[in-house]
This record gives sequence, structure tokens and C-alpha cells, in this order.
Amino acid sequence: MENKTTQLAGGRIRIGFKQAAALIGPYVWKKVKEQIKSIWLIILYLILFQTFILRMAVDEAAVIGVGIGVVIIGLALFMEGLLLGLMPLGEVIGLRLPRKSKLPSILIFSFILGVGATFAEPAVGVLKTAGASIKAWDAPLLFLLLNKHSDYLVYAVGIGVGLAVMAGMLRFMYNLSLKPFIYVLIGGLSLFTVWAYFDPNLRHLTGLAWDCGAVTTGPVTVPLVLALGIGICRVVSGSSKGGGGFGVVTLASLFPILAVLCLGAALNPTVLQPMDEGRFYSPDNRTKIEALFENRDAMLGYAFLNARGESQERLFDDGRSGMLEELNRIALDTARQKAVFGPDPDALFRWTVFKGTDAQRLAVFGNEDAIRDAVTRYAAPEKNPAQILSFLQKGVLIAIQAIVPLTLFLLLVLTLFLQEKLPRADEILLGIGLGIAGMALFSIGIDLGLAKLGNQVGGKVPALFKSISLEEQRNTLVDFDPAAVETAVTPQGEKIRFFFLYRHGAVQTVPYDESGYDVSTKSYTFTPVRGPLFEGWEGIAGIAVLLLFAFIMGYGATLAEPALNALAITVEEITVGTFKKSLLMQAVAVGVGSGISLGVAKIVWGIPLMWLLVPPYLILLLLTAMSSEDYVNIGWDSAGVTTGPVTVPLVLAMGLGIGSQVGVVEGFGILAAASVCPILSVLLVGITVTGKRKKALREASGQKQGVRL
Repeated sequence: MENKTTQLAGGRIRIGFKQAAALIGPYVWKKVKEQIKSIWLIILYLILFQTFILRMAVDEAAVIGVGIGVVIIGLALFMEGLLLGLMPLGEVIGLRLPRKSKLPSILIFSFILGVGATFAEPAVGVLKTAGASIKAWDAPLLFLLLNKHSDYLVYAVGIGVGLAVMAGMLRFMYNLSLKPFIYVLIGGLSLFTVWAYFDPNLRHLTGLAWDCGAVTTGPVTVPLVLALGIGICRVVSGSSKGGGGFGVVTLASLFPILAVLCLGAALNPTVLQPMDEGRFYSPDNRTKIEALFENRDAMLGYAFLNARGESQERLFDDGRSGMLEELNRIALDTARQKAVFGPDPDALFRWTVFKGTDAQRLAVFGNEDAIRDAVTRYAAPEKNPAQILSFLQKGVLIAIQAIVPLTLFLLLVLTLFLQEKLPRADEILLGIGLGIAGMALFSIGIDLGLAKLGNQVGGKVPALFKSISLEEQRNTLVDFDPAAVETAVTPQGEKIRFFFLYRHGAVQTVPYDESGYDVSTKSYTFTPVRGPLFEGWEGIAGIAVLLLFAFIMGYGATLAEPALNALAITVEEITVGTFKKSLLMQAVAVGVGSGISLGVAKIVWGIPLMWLLVPPYLILLLLTAMSSEDYVNIGWDSAGVTTGPVTVPLVLAMGLGIGSQVGVVEGFGILAAASVCPILSVLLVGITVTGKRKKALREASGQKQGVRL
């Protein structure tokens, strides 16, 4: 291909493909490299920890690797689209809006912008998928908000961010101090959290609500709101009391927490209270149980997949016979299979083989020969190629729903309300296109890579201090002969049954459990067990290793966060070198590492989140009163920059994975703890730095006076 440069009319130049590649290539690589730098450390750390400390291979490593690569490319495209498209729109509107509109119009626009930016946040979509491990009978309200009403949850978060942006614009326009906002919001949230502790449903919702505050301060909301605020600040003369643009991240973190807690309090009277599975599935509760799901089919599917056989029977007027008849009808109707068991065409049959009773197997397959054929067919690990296509469709839909409405709103405000032309239209439209493509790829990569890795690590790290079952390595041996089982004797005289399994060119020893043998199909199903890897001090040694793992993960991931680096540079400039960049980064990183360790401890030991949040936030109110306005803005905003689009899904997935293994109701709260601790560390360092500076000034003043004398 020839590489020519041609002069066109109007001064435009046409260049060849090689020249274009030579110009664009280094720029693209620079943007991709920035995203690699922000995530490689935490990804490598998780993989190495699982491989060498837990001594377990990473399942679906190839798929996870592809997913992480897609996340990197998606983030690079998304951030470039944000810089080219959405942020210039926000800044232009911020410049024009105060000149052409009155305060009510500005506040209405700010509210809608905050809501729209929330829908466009990549990490917000993770909340919708976080409810899979929550049992309906353990936390009905939490289950309702994460499943049937997950949209309500996102709306509440969006309304909270909208109110925060309104408050932020008022601060920018009237140079208001951040301190009164903090006193009112933290005081109210602390009281709400203490009150929620005494209500079983709201208690389980508290962790999710506080985690929502961390999810909102991502790569869309913060730059867009700051761009709008910068535009307004250029028009409205400000003073130091406004914080120079700082503080809005804090508001965008706190208002959503309050909104989610209020939503939970409003829905709480309509749902059942937490109870054991048997009471939950009593016939008297049938109507209220169905209200937790989209329809009866969804309720039945959940019960079949998660509840015991006797609980399933209670959902039918005819009990056991009614349940078996319904299963038979579902097996004969493809549409009902999809409605009850989901889009996977094999879901019903796979569930029946591995979790169904003998009567349920007969109802679905009809006879013993069909059951034996099904056991042979589904003995291999599940592989569902259609899942990737589903991820693609989901990712594209999420991107369009998130970016397009927000963009249309900004364009309508600029062209119709403000009657301004779109500046650099081709550049902005290119940015919007890149933003849509980037978010789609990012969503796909989360499902394929980060969520899988986080769930895996979270599900396996409890092996440090307890025995865990590796469900993903479950095996079914067909035509199993019990005569092959041997017996070993321990030094204490205990008899242990086992057999030898030849697989992948090697012989391994497998413990034998009679409950895993199915006489009718002559098959044996077993799930490998691992741990505890550290047995000292009755498991305390293993828990100590887990907490150290959590601290290092939070510390390393925070230092790699690009937003923290940018904040630290700004802080060093604002404080004229008094608060060094390295000092701020270390203070924030230590705070985040400590917070993640506390969050993990909360899950492992079942500590009520109230005790991890209310006391630190009350201390923060005192430190806030003692600190200068600049340090208050910096300290409280530092929590927002630590929760990036990669950290949030990883930490959420890890927390839920740990929670599922240790048997707690929910695994939320890690992000909340990781947000409060860096504020504490930064404000404490700020007070120390301020004290040293004042002491140095006094000494310098005394020396000058001595010289004069």
C-alpha cells in the first residue's frame, strides 16, 4: 500500500495508512499502558497469592485473562471518550449556565446530571449482579433490592448523587464551607445506622448502603461534576472557603448512602423479616414470598435451585405430588424451562442430576435408563459457549443505556436551552462513540474476568483457616464400583475410607463418602476439600494471614490508582509543598489497606458494621472541627479516589465470595471500611503537618526577633 500525503481543499491534509498508524499507534499504546499500570499490580498479586500461598490453580485462567485484557482496552477507550466527549460538554455547560440561567435552572440541571452520571458509572452495574449469593430467607429486604428491585437501588443511588451535585453547585456558587454538610450528613447517617442495627432487615442492608457511597465516585461522576464545577467557578468569583473544587466527591459519596437507607426503610414494612428456611417457606408466607420475585416461575426456580426438598413442596397445594407434577410439566415445555431455570437449555436437567431427589429425577427423565444417560452426559464440567454471547449482548445494552441518555440530555441543554452551538462537534461525537464502545467492553470484561477472579479468590482464601469445598471442581464418576474403596487407619485408630483415582496421567487419593454414591445410577459424586492451610492457634494464624493479604491488596491497589496520583500532585501544589505528594499517597494507601482488613474481619467474625463505622465517623467529626478547610476537603475527598472501576468489582466480588464460604448472611461492608480509614489517616497527617508548620513559623519568628534585639 502506497503511503502518500495529499493536500486537500480548505487546508486539510490526507495521509496514508502507514502514516496514520505511525501517528496514532504511540498515542493508543500510551493510553492502554496507563490502564495496565493501574491494574496490573492487584491482578498479579491475586493470581500469585492463589497460586503460591493457597496452592490452587486459577480456574478458567484463559477466560479470565481474556476478560482482563478486554477490561484494559475498554477502560482505555472509555476514559478517552470521557475526555473527548462528555467532559468538554460538562465544562462548556458549566461556563454558559450561570450566565444564561437562574439558580433554580442550575440546580435542576445539576440534579439530572448527577442522576445520569450515576447510570453511566461502570461499577454501578456490579451492584445489580451482587445479589446472587444472598439467601431470600436470611435477608429478605436485601434480597429484594438486589434482585427484583435492583433498578430501584440504582435509582436511589442516582437520586443521592443528583442531590449531592446540587449541594456541590451551591457550594461552588456561594463559597460555602464543606464542614456543615459533613456534620449534618455524618451525624444523620450515624443515627440511621445505629437505628438500623436494631431492625434485622435494615441491619443487613447497612453494608450495601455504605458500599454504594464508594461505588458512585467513579470515572464518570467525578470528572463530569468537577468539569461542571470548574466551569461555574470560572464565572462566579470564589474564595478559599469553597475548597477550590474539592469536596464534591465527598457529597457524592454520602448522599447515596442516605438515599439507599431511606429506600430500605420505605420497603421494609412490606417484606418478611429474616427467619430460618423452614419457617420462611410455610404456606402462610407464600404470597409474601412471591412478592420478592418477578413472578411465580422465578420464585419456583429460586426454590428449586436453593431450597431443600421439603421447602419446595410447601409451595404447592398438593405438596410433594403437586411439586413432582409441576416438574414434569416444566420438563416437557421449553418455554417454562427458560422461565423457571433461566436461558441455559440444560439448567433443569443438570440441576436434576446433581441436586434433585430420586423422585424428582423420575419426574423429569421418566425412567431409570434416561437418568443413567443423563448422569453420563452431565458428568463433565459445565461449559456454556452461549454465555459469552449473552455477555456481549448485556455489555452493549448497558453501554447504550448508560451513555446515550446522558449525552442526549447534555446536548439538549446546550443547543435548545442555552442555544449554543456544539463546539468541536466531530471530536465530541467521536468521544461519545468511544465511550459507548469502551463501556461495553468494560462490562464484558468484568463478567468474563474481574468478577470471576474476585469470586474465586474470595471463595478460596477462607482455606487459610478452615476447610472449604471446591464446588467448581466437583466430579461425577459413572459406573463406580464400591468394591474399589479401601480403608486406612489413623494412629488414633480412626478408620478412613478412600479410593485411588487415575486422572490426567497420575494417580490420586480421594476420600470416600457413602452419601455421594447413587445406587440407582451407579455413580459417585465428590467435591474436593481444601484447608485449613494454617492451623495454629485454632485458626487464628490463618485469619492473620488473610488480614495481611487484605491489607497488602488494598495498599498496593491504592498506590497504583491514577486518580490518587493526580490528587496528590494537586494537593502538593495547593499546600505549596507542605503536604508532600508521597506523604499523601502513603497515608491514603495505609488507610485503604487497613480498611479492607477491617472489612474482611467484619465478614469473618460477623462483626456488626455499626461498630466499624459509627465510632470512626464520630472521631472524624472531631478531627474535621480541628482541621483547616483545605485539609478537610482533601481528606474527605481522598476516600473517593481509592474506589476505582477495577477495585470496586474486585473487592465486592471478593467480599461476597468470603461471605459465602464462612456462612455469613452478606459480604458487604469492605468498601465502606476502606472509605473511612483513609479519611482518618489523611486528617491525622494533615493535623500533624499543620502543627509542624506552625511550630517552624514560630521558631522562625522568634529567631527574627532575636536578631533584631
